[in-house]
Amino acid sequence: MIRVMLVDDQAVVRAGFRFLLEQAEDIEVVAEASNGPTAVELARRHHPDVVCMDVRMPGGDGLAATREITARGPGANGDGAGAKTPAVLVVTTFDLDEYVFGALEAGASGFILKDCEPEELIDAVRRLADGHGLIDQAVTRRVISEFARRTAPPRSAAEEAAAAAQLTAREAEIVRQLARGLSNAEIARELVVETSTVKSHLGRAMAKVGTRDRLQTVVWAYQNGLVPG
Repeated sequence: MIRVMLVDDQAVVRAGFRFLLEQAEDIEVVAEASNGPTAVELARRHHPDVVCMDVRMPGGDGLAATREITARGPGANGDGAGAKTPAVLVVTTFDLDEYVFGALEAGASGFILKDCEPEELIDAVRRLADGHGLIDQAVTRRVISEFARRTAPPRSAAEEAAAAAQLTAREAEIVRQLARGLSNAEIARELVVETSTVKSHLGRAMAKVGTRDRLQTVVWAYQNGLVPG
C-alpha cells in the first residue's frame, strides 16, 4: 500500500482528496494536517510514502514544511528507522512560476494543480511513490530550465565536463532523454534497449550524482550542462 498524508487548510479539500485517493486499492490515507508545522510532526509520526502538500496555509506554509520534511531524512530523531524520506507532491491552485520554483527549491518531487482530473492525482501519487518526479503539464520545461539556471552556481566548461564525466555515455544519454520528458518505455524505444536496461542505467546515474528522483535528476542535468538551458 502507498501511504499518503494530506496537507491542506480546507477540510473539504482534504475530504475530497481522501475520497478520490482511497478509490484506488493501492493507496491509503494515513494522516491529515491543516498547516505546515502539524504536517512536519505527523510526517515524523506516520512515515507516509507521499505527502500531498498545499502551498499557502495559515499557521505555516507548505514550502517551509516541504523543506523540513525532505531534509529530515529517514529515521530522524530515532523514529522510523529504515523508513524512507517521504516524497512531497505540491498540490495547489496556483500555477505561477514562483510557486514551482519554491516547491523545487524546497525539495518537492512533484507539482500538480488542484483542478487536475482525479486520475491525474492518483497517477501522480503512484509516480512519486515509485521514485518518479512529476510536474503538471501546464508547467513547461522552460520552468525547470529557468529554475536550474537560477539555482546553479556558475560553472566553467571544465566543471561541466567533470560533472558529466561522472556518468557513462549511456547513462548520460538516458538522462538527456529523461530531460526531454520521455518515460522509461519511450527512452527504451528511442535507444532500442529493454525498459529494464533504462531503469538500471538511470538508477546508477541517480546514485552517482546524488539525486533522489527523476525530477531532481532533470534539474541536475540542466544545472550541469547536460541539457541546453
